[in-house]
Amino acid sequence: MSDKSELKAELERKKQRLAQIREEKKRKEEERKKKEADQLKDAAIQQEESDLEKKRRDAEALLQSMGITSDVPVVPPPTSPTANTPSEAGSQDSDGAAGPRTLHWDSDPSTLQLHSESELGYWTLSSLLSWRTTPKLGMAKVTQVDFPPRETVSYTKETQTPVMTQQKEEEEEEEEIVPPQPVVETPIEKLDQKEEEEAIHELTEEEKLQILHSEEFVNFFDHSTRIIERALSEHVDLFFDYSGRDLEEKEGEIQAGAKLSLNRQFMDERWSKHRTVTCLDWSPQYPELLLASYNNNEDAPHEPDGVALVWNMKYKKATPEYVFHCQSAVMSAAFAKFHPNVVVGGTYSGQIVLWDNRSNKRTPVQRTPLSAAAHTHPVYCVNVVGTQNAHNLISISTDGKMCSWSLDMLSQPQDSMELVFKQSKAVAVTSMSFPLGDVNNFVVGSEDGSVYMSCRHGSKAGISEMFEGHHGPITGIHCHTAAGPLDFSHLFVTSSFDWTVKLWSTKNNKPLYSFEDNSDYVYDVMWSPIHPALFACVDGVGHLDLWNLNNDTEVPTASSTVQGNPALNRVRWAPSGREIAVGDSDGQVLVYDVGEVSSHNLVFYHSPFLIVLFCHFDLFLQM
Repeated sequence: MSDKSELKAELERKKQRLAQIREEKKRKEEERKKKEADQLKDAAIQQEESDLEKKRRDAEALLQSMGITSDVPVVPPPTSPTANTPSEAGSQDSDGAAGPRTLHWDSDPSTLQLHSESELGYWTLSSLLSWRTTPKLGMAKVTQVDFPPRETVSYTKETQTPVMTQQKEEEEEEEEIVPPQPVVETPIEKLDQKEEEEAIHELTEEEKLQILHSEEFVNFFDHSTRIIERALSEHVDLFFDYSGRDLEEKEGEIQAGAKLSLNRQFMDERWSKHRTVTCLDWSPQYPELLLASYNNNEDAPHEPDGVALVWNMKYKKATPEYVFHCQSAVMSAAFAKFHPNVVVGGTYSGQIVLWDNRSNKRTPVQRTPLSAAAHTHPVYCVNVVGTQNAHNLISISTDGKMCSWSLDMLSQPQDSMELVFKQSKAVAVTSMSFPLGDVNNFVVGSEDGSVYMSCRHGSKAGISEMFEGHHGPITGIHCHTAAGPLDFSHLFVTSSFDWTVKLWSTKNNKPLYSFEDNSDYVYDVMWSPIHPALFACVDGVGHLDLWNLNNDTEVPTASSTVQGNPALNRVRWAPSGREIAVGDSDGQVLVYDVGEVSSHNLVFYHSPFLIVLFCHFDLFLQM
């Protein structure tokens, strides 16, 4: 109880102290206001004085500074005789040095009269009585003095320095104790403050979720995060020396330009880890964009089975530019050649799916039906062929069914065909390639190790010829695409499970040459888009080999082994021919820079190897 009473007493004392401080401050404020009012009143009174009084005060101040008093005795206007006789007065006047002079004001303020005390004399009772009877007149000297008005100079000076009032220490202490007084606000300020208070509104959780899921916010956030990520991932060599010193230090590396050098490595922990890369493709409109498709991840059963990621080579960021997925494993994918925003995918279920990067959805915007009119087996081959105004999507499934689609409508194929050899043997297609500039004829590789020449239209539509030579399933096939003085569009290469890469010509059903340097399955092969004698292949032990027919046909010209020796499933040259991308079984996509070995060389057209090939297979005269 004592503690409570003491606490209560302490609170009472503090309240009394605060009340005293408030009263003291109020009293000081009233005194200050009263003082200011008095000062204003005095100033108003002073302003009401006439100019004449001001001039007189100025004149008095000037005379006082000269030693002349301004005291005016009360005397009658005329002089009268005093105890001194007139003669005495005259003698005193004639002396000129008798007593001090006294200033007399005239009715005219500009005229001053100076009289001496001797001239004025002293009034006595007798003189006052005899003044009316015997007035005595005397001479007085009058001196007129004109004084110019005192010049007053005034000016106004302004500064932009904020005005700060000095407060006493007591007032500062009081401010620390006394709570702030409410500020008197005008109606306009109150209205503005009210509007600000209304503008600041705390959102509820429901409103926040509604904003987060709105289309406008998703578009803004997706676009902004890409830009910020690009800016953060940029790395510029600030110490590059243009004088050539860096080139001298790297002379050995430049001389070794024929070798492969790893440039980028793409992998995402969620979307690509523990998935196998099934297909690669470079964008024809944007050379820096690389498309990679992946199959299912057995360790993540709740994640989508099929994934397609678009990687960006231009910016040094570790995340994909776009993420697409579907419910079935994506076995093949490609950029739509004449639609820069569309990505095409072939799935394990047989559906053809289309993704559009203009849509906020990661799922397909179009897909083919699961019906007998379309594919019902895995689709390992998709390709867009034709021209800007007349093009089709060609797809082939492992049951040998080829379909031609319009990208604007995937509800049913425009054309379909069963690839059957000699009306009896169905072809299980695993790979497909079109010759350069040809949209009707194409070659396919099959699971039985044979290569088939096929035609889309004409009297010989379907499979027209078979090429035998491999002893295992065909894993990759690609037609010659490099342009030059001679036409090599009839040449193509194939890779197989029989550890070999074979060179073929559509003009002969036997292989022209077999490259047998690999020690494992060869999963893919592709010609260089710019060098007519160069092609690349990948195998199951992580080897990337570049074969230059100008240099050697027994061993690869350049080779690189991926760390960990994963199986490399796909290889794809960039359209420029300066980079090459490979995908492995662990979900990694690696991009290598190719040195001078990829440069175009006309020596190939006079290569002894090529001449021997032409002569041996009787192809030289046909060209």
